[in-house]
Amino acid sequence: MLQSVLRLPASAPLTPDQFYDLCCANPDWNLEQTAAGDLVLMAPTGGNTGRQNADLVTDLTLWNRQTKLGYVFDSSTGFTLANGATRAPDLAWVRRDRWETLSMSQQEKFPPLAPDFLVELMSPTDRLTDLQPKMVEYQDNGVQLGWLINPKAGQVEIYRIGQEKEVLQVPPTLSGETVLPGFILQIDSLWQRSPWEAAEVGE
Repeated sequence: MLQSVLRLPASAPLTPDQFYDLCCANPDWNLEQTAAGDLVLMAPTGGNTGRQNADLVTDLTLWNRQTKLGYVFDSSTGFTLANGATRAPDLAWVRRDRWETLSMSQQEKFPPLAPDFLVELMSPTDRLTDLQPKMVEYQDNGVQLGWLINPKAGQVEIYRIGQEKEVLQVPPTLSGETVLPGFILQIDSLWQRSPWEAAEVGE
């Protein structure tokens, strides 16, 4: 999604609680905060991206209801990372034992932890140069497994903690590996162009 950055002076940083209050006071804004304290304002996604993301949330939720291993979060959930940034991935999952160590107040605000698993789904207006550093940030702050899905390029970048990223081209499925045991995501529908998209590229 398109984003704009509002840079705050170093002399006036927002604490996590102040940033939470700012977001509550402006519920129509989709905000993140960088580790440097700058505010990132992101525009809503288009219809196709929203539909695809809803499918991803549904698939993970169905698996989680069977296993009861953790909790699923949608794109409106902000997580405060160890480096001070507050990020809202398109889809996130946290192990039950980690989530339940948080106080009720921590759960109600932006949880002060990194998800165990997350997904960033690129929209047509997203830039890899914005999302790839964010995926590395997630990795550096403790995310065990992250998927950066680029439907337009038919590509998935897989980020695992302590490892180099892996790039897959038009994979039919993605595995949750040991982080999400038994979870297999059918992803081939993301690579199927609509008739008007195919016509635009001369197929």
